[in-house]
Amino acid sequence: MAKYFDVHPENPQQRTIGNVVDMIRSGSLVAYPTDSCFALGCQLGNRDGLSRIRTIRNLDDRHHFTLVCESFAQLGRFVHLDNDVFRAIKASTPGAYTFILRATSEVPKQLMHPKKKTVGVRIPDHVVTQALLAELGEPLLSSTLLLPDEDEPLTQGWEIKERLDHVVDAVVDSGDCGTQPTTVIDFSNDEAEIVRRGAGDTARFE
Repeated sequence: MAKYFDVHPENPQQRTIGNVVDMIRSGSLVAYPTDSCFALGCQLGNRDGLSRIRTIRNLDDRHHFTLVCESFAQLGRFVHLDNDVFRAIKASTPGAYTFILRATSEVPKQLMHPKKKTVGVRIPDHVVTQALLAELGEPLLSSTLLLPDEDEPLTQGWEIKERLDHVVDAVVDSGDCGTQPTTVIDFSNDEAEIVRRGAGDTARFE
């Protein structure tokens, strides 16, 4: 049965954040809010967590997982950035964007696209997510909480607890966080390709 954490959306309780992060460090899979919608997240390198996300979402090995990062400096450890791409991403973060880029050796191979050697990265503009990332000190391996054969992500913490009670270890709820997934921009070929139009404005990438 999943633990349920009710977190204040503007002033997250540090003790609660610490308890969630302790669970993540011990191998747990959590559902948590972001600036676009809820996501599933676990510690980088957690093979069981990765497998569970694939099962919950019915994903194949070509799916781009996302490293949710606290800062631009952290993001830069995991992907290759040339000057033009650096400026474009810097101007759009934090925000509701996921960027697909060529991965560095810091990224576990099982997270990379098998042929392209790419990975998704993002920096969310969400107080609770940022609190979790600051406490964890590393990115969260994540994927949008969108269940198979459903068009809309789950957005209510109580519903996530009810429906995923036996497949996740914790649900972090800080109120409504929207229904639109991130906008996804692929920079793996150095020019911006809009893969998914979502919560982030695409104008600067057109």
